[in-house]
This record gives sequence, C-alpha cells and structure tokens, in this order.
Amino acid sequence: MAAIAMLLLYLACGCAIMRWQLPGKSPWLRGWLGCCAGLLLLMWLPALCAFTLRFSQRAHGYAIYGLALITLVAYLARDKRGAARWDARDGAMLRIWLCVALPLIILGAVLQYTHVLRPENGNLNVGQATYGDLNLHLGIATSLRDAAFPPDYSILPGAKLSYPFLADSLSTSLMLFGLNLRWAVVIPGTLMMALVFTGYLLLARAVLGDRPRVAALAALLLFFNGGLGFLYDFDLAGRDPSRIAEIFIGFYKTPANQPDLNLRWSNIVADLLLPQRTLLGGWMLLLPALYLLHTALREARPRLFLLTALFAGALPLLHTHSFLALGLCSGGWALCALAQKQDKARRRCLAWGLGLYFCLTMAMALPQLVSYAFSQTMAGGVLRWQFNWANNSGGRGMIDGYLWFWLKNVGPAFLLLLCALLDADSRRRALAAGGFSIYLVAELVLFQRNEYDNNKLFYVWYMVAALLVADYAQVLWHRLRGLRGRYVLAAAFALCAFASGGLSIAREVVSDYRLFSADAVACAAYVDAETPKDAVFMTGQQHINPVAALAGRHIVCGTDLYLYFHGLQYAQNQADCRRFYQDPANNLDVLDAYDVDYILLSDYERADFQVFREQFDALFTPVFEQGDYILYRAGTRMLGAP
Repeated sequence: MAAIAMLLLYLACGCAIMRWQLPGKSPWLRGWLGCCAGLLLLMWLPALCAFTLRFSQRAHGYAIYGLALITLVAYLARDKRGAARWDARDGAMLRIWLCVALPLIILGAVLQYTHVLRPENGNLNVGQATYGDLNLHLGIATSLRDAAFPPDYSILPGAKLSYPFLADSLSTSLMLFGLNLRWAVVIPGTLMMALVFTGYLLLARAVLGDRPRVAALAALLLFFNGGLGFLYDFDLAGRDPSRIAEIFIGFYKTPANQPDLNLRWSNIVADLLLPQRTLLGGWMLLLPALYLLHTALREARPRLFLLTALFAGALPLLHTHSFLALGLCSGGWALCALAQKQDKARRRCLAWGLGLYFCLTMAMALPQLVSYAFSQTMAGGVLRWQFNWANNSGGRGMIDGYLWFWLKNVGPAFLLLLCALLDADSRRRALAAGGFSIYLVAELVLFQRNEYDNNKLFYVWYMVAALLVADYAQVLWHRLRGLRGRYVLAAAFALCAFASGGLSIAREVVSDYRLFSADAVACAAYVDAETPKDAVFMTGQQHINPVAALAGRHIVCGTDLYLYFHGLQYAQNQADCRRFYQDPANNLDVLDAYDVDYILLSDYERADFQVFREQFDALFTPVFEQGDYILYRAGTRMLGAP
C-alpha cells in the first residue's frame, strides 16, 4: 500500500541520516533516533509544501524531493568514522527492553486497536480515555485533506487552527495515500508509543550510566504513575466491595484521576499518551532532544547541538508544552554544565555549542510560536499567575496541604525524590536543575484556560525526577544490604508506587463505549462521498459529531468542550445555531450568514434544541436519511463529488 511504503521510506531515510551523523552511537540509539527523525520529516515536509500546494498528494510528492535533498546533505556532511557494532552493553539493554518496553509497546498497540474507532456491528467503539479527546483529533485529521494552509478550525470556520496539528496531519498523510481513518490513526499512534517507551529507556541509560535495572525502574515509575489514590478506593472496601468494582465500571473513577478527592496525577499511558495525540507526538521528539542535549553537554560536540536544535525547533507545532518544558530543562542543565566546567577552553566550546543550539532552535520555533501559540496563549487573559496548580483551583486557596497534595498525587516517589535531593552530589544536582526549572514555572504560571493542562509540564518534570528517584532507590538498596526487611520495604514501595497506575491502565483495557452508531457512520460516509469538501454544515454542538470528526467537513460551531479551552471566540456562532434550530422558519438568515449547504438533524439536535422533524421537512429537502440521522440540503449548491 502506498501509505505504508511512504511511511517506510521516511523511516529508512531517518535511520540513514542518523547512521551518517552519529556512527559512534550504538545501533539501538541510531535506530531509535532515526525513526523519530523519519516521522519528524514526514510531518513537517508535506506541511511546508502545503503552504503553496494545499495539503494534497501533489504536496507530498514535492516533499519527497525535500526528503531526498536532506538525506543527500546528511550524507555529504557525514561523520566518516566507522559505525559502532552491537556489543555486550546493547545485549544488556535488549534484555531490559524485552522485559519493560516490549510489554508496554504491546499494551499500547492493544489500546490503540481497541480504543480508536473499533468496528462492532456497524458501530464505532472507543475506550474511556478516547471518548472525549479523540473526536477533536479525528476532525483535524479528516479536515486537512486537500486543505489550504494555514488551515482553519473545521469546527469554527474562519478561525485559524492554532492548536498544534502536525501529529494529526501525519494521519492525514496516510489517508491521502490509501489508509482509512481508523488505521491512519492506529498505525502512527502505535509507532509513536513504541518510540516513546523505547526512548525513555535509552535516555535513562544515558543519564544513569550502564545500570539497565535502574533505567527499568525509572521507566516503570514514569509509565505506571498514579500516586496514592488506590488507598481511597480500598478504604472501607470490606464493608462496601463496590468501591473496588467502581474502578473498573465507573466513568473516570480510576485511582489516579479523581478530581473530587483532589487526585489529579492521571496515568501517563491511559490518560495522556493514548488519547492526547499532540502530547504523544511531542514526547516522541522531546525524548530525542533531551537525550541529544544531555550527550552534547557531556561531549561538547557541535554536531550534537545541531541535531538537538533540529528536534527542538520542530516541536511547537507538535506540542507547545513539550517545547516549553524542553526550553526550561535546557536552561537548568546548561547553567549547571557551564558552572561545573573548570577548563576555560572547554567552557568556551560548550558556550559556543549552546549558543548554536539556542539560535537555531529559536530561528525555527519563533515563526511557529508567533503565528500560532502566542496568539492563543496571550488572548483573553489565558496566561496568568496561580500558585500550586490544581491544588489552588481558580486561585481560591489550597485544598490540601502543599506537601500532602504532592505526596498523595505522586506517591512514594515524591518522598524518595526529596531524600535524593537532600543527599545529592554534583551529578544529581545538575540533573535536578533541569527538572525543577520546569516545576518552578509550572507551579507559578498557567498557560491555558484549563488549569489542568499544566500537568503537561509537570509530567516532563516527573520524567526527569523519575531518573533521580530510581538512582536513589538503588543507593538505598545497597545501603540496606544485610537487612532482611529490605525486601518487604521494596515490595511496599512497589505496591504504593504502581498500584494506582496499574489499576488505571487495567480499567482502560476493559473500558468499551460506543462513540458513533451505525446510523452516524452511514451519515458520515454519505457526507464524505457525496458532498463537496468545502461544504458547510449546520449541526448541534455535541462533540460526537460524525460530520466534523469522520467526514472532516466544516460546521458552523463545534463543542465548547474544545473551543473554550482553545481560547476561541465562538459565542455568536453558538447563539446563531441555537436560534436557527429552535425556530428555523424565522431564522433562515443564519444559513446565509454562514453559507450553510446542509443541515443535520439527529437525536442530539432534537434533544439539545427540542425541535421536530416536521419543522425542517416543511422548509428543506432531505438528501440522506437513516435511523436517527437526517441530512437536509440547505443551499443552492448542486450535489456532486468532492
């Protein structure tokens, strides 16, 4: 299939580039960095061509020329040393990868398969985590087909798409070359999860040295995070066993995510990597950038700083929070590295490399930030001060005591982190400087309307903190040698550290919800095949919208579940939709105002606006009808193929 061939071509070129640029690194690292680079190029090159050619097959054809040119330049500028061979260290890493990363990759693949538009009797099912966010990403991916760039929000026509969209446009690219929507989301999603799981293990090994088991512990702490929420569920469960059953059958009743109990440390696998594709794509580039930066600060090689900048500069349109977190971490690590270098010549070399990294990164990132992120973050007072994140919700005062909030949310890893900081040497202090640069800013400043979104910064802090915790856990293990109870202590630590995360993941595995009915799927198929791509639809504001999500058509106004938290002004569109549905005969001007071509009437519109079919039959001609879904033709445009 053409889509898979294109994907493999980019991955192969990415691996070749890293083979030529970093021949001294292990095959593990070259392969991982190469795959990340290949996906980066597949997301960016077609998007750049789309600014003149639309996001079309033609743009992707020209992007291949860009890929060939970049690959040729990488070859001409190659490091001519021989490539490193597989050695004993790589074998040790393989064993840890098989024990830790591979099961996580299989878990990720299963969740992608079952939680992204899984067909069942004509319906499309999802899981708990993907019931909400997935619709936004589907709508972006489907609406970008043959779209002019810069694109608009399909759920608010005329508003520029300020949300980072490159992770979704990757799915669009695969759709343009033959994959259906489901597999265009599942395949890159699974691949990116595999790169994130593998990448963190490799980063941990680079930071912690050749201690694969410590790297494995850091990965488990990160991906099975969840805090002490399980204690609330198991408390008094002997008298009321339903408290435990509720974990697996309730909607968002998992131990890691219970806002009513001020538990906000959602599990990374179940609640972030799976549903939030921008964060998934962002972490796929963030981890190589962190690895390359850490290595560059140690080796002070310009080539490493240059490669770091290329990953970093590509981040804003994938995930702006990851870019900010990387910048803060880079600042902390850079200052410590400069302070610790005693040799003046080496310090100058390091300063020159950091200057190259900063200048090139900002040259690439600023156009993205100015055109997209700044306009959204600075508008309407979104950027604001607030101490202690969700524990001080709305600035109305702390809900829990400061240390108790973090202890019950992060779990025993937070306590061990405090101990590690008290017992830190220069290496641990340098590592902590990067992580706590993120922590400090995230504790003081909110960057989105939804204060919960600051967790996307805190999780990068925790990504670094988990390395410190795993490192210190080994120190304690050795210091407790000879103490028979150390196995009990280790088991208690593991139970408290992993129970909430494990239960949250288990709940996600068994969750199953119908997202789109068979009638909604049929309606979307008709819209996709029989209406113009630039047609405008009048629909309700439900987030489960087959016209916007599955067919990628523009609607007058989408759900405020997305629009409000993206900082968009949509009140007029929303009000116009409401008055039209409530009294269509006397509000036909709404159709003219928004150049509406079609009107959708389903159970959602009937329930939200208390309308009846007879009102629409008297005014418009139905062009599609199946079950609860009726589509009316509203404008003078003739039906035709897209």
